[in-house]
Amino acid sequence: MPNRFCFAVIGLLAAAIAARVTGEFSVTPVVLQATAAQTKPAPQTPAKPAPQTSTPPAAQSMPGGGYVGQDTCVGCHDQGETLKGTPHAQAKDPRSPAAGHGCESCHGPGQAHVDDDDKKHIRKFSTITPGEVNETCLSCHNRGNHAGWEGSAHERRNLSCTSCHSVHSPKAAERQLKAPTETALCATCHRVQVTKTERAVAHMPVREGKMSCSSCHNPHGSISNVKSLRVGSSVAESCMSCHAEMRGPMLWEHAPVKENCATCHDPHGSSNDRMLVVRMPMLCQRCHIATRHPSSIYDNNAITVNKSNRMFGRSCVNCHSNVHGSNHPSGQFFMR
Repeated sequence: MPNRFCFAVIGLLAAAIAARVTGEFSVTPVVLQATAAQTKPAPQTPAKPAPQTSTPPAAQSMPGGGYVGQDTCVGCHDQGETLKGTPHAQAKDPRSPAAGHGCESCHGPGQAHVDDDDKKHIRKFSTITPGEVNETCLSCHNRGNHAGWEGSAHERRNLSCTSCHSVHSPKAAERQLKAPTETALCATCHRVQVTKTERAVAHMPVREGKMSCSSCHNPHGSISNVKSLRVGSSVAESCMSCHAEMRGPMLWEHAPVKENCATCHDPHGSSNDRMLVVRMPMLCQRCHIATRHPSSIYDNNAITVNKSNRMFGRSCVNCHSNVHGSNHPSGQFFMR
């Protein structure tokens, strides 16, 4: 019995020793791994490249980057004196050339031009294409009245800004035009329209200088109409911006009034009363040829032989006085 007890104790002791030894061997790798994790150097994250700051345009275009400064330009070219007092010379305006690089704001960097014996490598507006001229000017003049230039009638006809304007030698102080007046400038191309303004019956303020071509038209183009009108999207809307009494709405409307004032009137001037394109009653008979009144032909005989009462005075308007429209309940014939 004691022997069995001894063997049992010895077996338990051996088992305990074996378990202890096995535990030490199983724990050791974990401990080694933890120790290695603690002593392992932290992974080095790649250094982020320093952000590249873009050089502002002003710094890119400083002397030394191809620009020589306006003083160098004026040393040879005396055109700099012609800019004094003009909008381009207002250094306080951040959008003016004087606030940037002066002459080189429009003509480009001048370093290569200075170093060249032939004096080339500079933007000369007299030798470049109209498209290049417009591109230079539109880099600043691209808002307001100039917003509709691209695709305008003048742009499609290969005109450039220098066709009408001169920066260095303007003849007119206002808008730096190449002619003394705006009307004289427009007459270089639009001779027929300008000649009409000198007729007996015309928009009188034009000759007195209180009204000009740009009062109705925008020479730089319009986004809303094809006539380059400054106001509205049609001729009628442009005319009614001043002649508001013709606007309506009317109870009885006259179709030509709503469609186009130029159906009856010539806005540039006419030899007929009230700037009519044709004198009455021939004007009215272009539409009213067989209604109410006999379809008479008003010609020379109507004046000399028949003595028609419609050939004198105000003709048709003697009766149809409200020809632009009537608000009277019985005004369907524009007589009241």
